[in-house]
Formats: sequence, C-alpha cells, structure tokens
Amino acid sequence: MSRRLLAIPAALGAVALVAAGCGGQQGGGGGAPQQAQQPPQQQQQGPQPVAEVNDVKGESTAVTLDEEFVAGLEMLELTPGPVGEASIEEGVATFPITGGNVTYFEPGSTSPYVRGKLRHEGSGLSLKSGDTEVELTDFVVNPANSMLTGTVSANGEVAAEDAPLFFLNGSTLKPLKTKGNQAILQGTTVTLTKDAAKLLNKTFETKALKKGFPVGKAKITIDTQ
Repeated sequence: MSRRLLAIPAALGAVALVAAGCGGQQGGGGGAPQQAQQPPQQQQQGPQPVAEVNDVKGESTAVTLDEEFVAGLEMLELTPGPVGEASIEEGVATFPITGGNVTYFEPGSTSPYVRGKLRHEGSGLSLKSGDTEVELTDFVVNPANSMLTGTVSANGEVAAEDAPLFFLNGSTLKPLKTKGNQAILQGTTVTLTKDAAKLLNKTFETKALKKGFPVGKAKITIDTQ
C-alpha cells in the first residue's frame, strides 16, 4: 500500500503614532499670543511582507507521507485513496488549491510570519476498511493558527464540517522559495489532531490513533500570477 495525505500560508497591520504639542508665549508689548507647534513624530510601521498574494488562483498542497503513518494504516488495514481532484502517487498525496490568500514575512520579524487561508475544494483523502469508508475533504489550510480543517463524511453522510483534522507545525518550515511564477513553502510537519484521532478511532473501532500521530511533510506551491 503506497501513499497519502495532505497537507499549507497571511495579512498584516501597521501602527501609526502621531503626537503634536503646542505652547503659547505672551509678548511684552501686549501683542497677540503666538503658538509654537512641535512637528509630528514620524509614522511608525510594522514589518512589511516579503511576499503577498491576495487572490490565489491555483497550484497545490502536496504531502510526502510519513513511513509511520503508512505503516499505521497497513496495521489497521485501512486503505487510503484520493477523492475528487486529489492524487496519490509514490507516497505523495497532492491536493489542488482552489483559492485563498497568503502573506509571508521575514521569519522572526512578526508572529505568525505566514498568514492567510488556502482552500482545496472538491478534493480530499479517503480511508476505507471493509464496508466503512471515511472521506476527509475540502481542506482549508490556516497558517495563522497552524491548523488544517475540512469536512468529514462517513459512508456518504456528513459527520462534521470545518473539523480540525491536522496540526501544521511551522517550526520545520524552510525559507520561502520562488521559481518563475511560483512561491514554494516546504517542510511543515503535519500531524493528526485529537479530534480527528477520536473520530477515526470511533469509526474504525480502534484505539491506535493518537493526537500528534505523524502524517508527513507538506509542500505548498502557490501561483503568484
């Protein structure tokens, strides 16, 4: 059994500070008071983004599946598969990006330094055992809260929407790379959330899946045009 899974980035604010002071001085000859105004302080701004795409048109999130995740599925006799426009080839699960936005700052200049949301509508991952099939679809990657959410369906019935499925650990993220009209964010570690583990354990009648179970490493490629 080869394969699978998912896997990732936002906005900014500026702070302006303006101060003015004024004072009066009375002339000795009884003339009109004169006011002296201090110049306003220079406007202060937060860090500026290195890259910003307000309307992402396409490309993909690809997850190189962890060996422990693949072995765990085999042990549980769970067969993974692509849903919709997704694909699983040579241990990499790929999900097309259908929209969103992303802003990237110099690491260390602000937190979080990757912000935005990336939608993956019409694709996902299925897990099947016997007559039971669970589909995880319509992923939304949110780097700001390090979470990937999605819709969970069991045997065709929606069980949960906007469910927190995978935690995205950005501490392993590599610096932004660009290639032509592409921006590439690679290295985010993808792990199972507590809610997802609980739901899958209940559905497949097991206790093997836990919070933090490794899924893989994500590579997000964004079309900047």
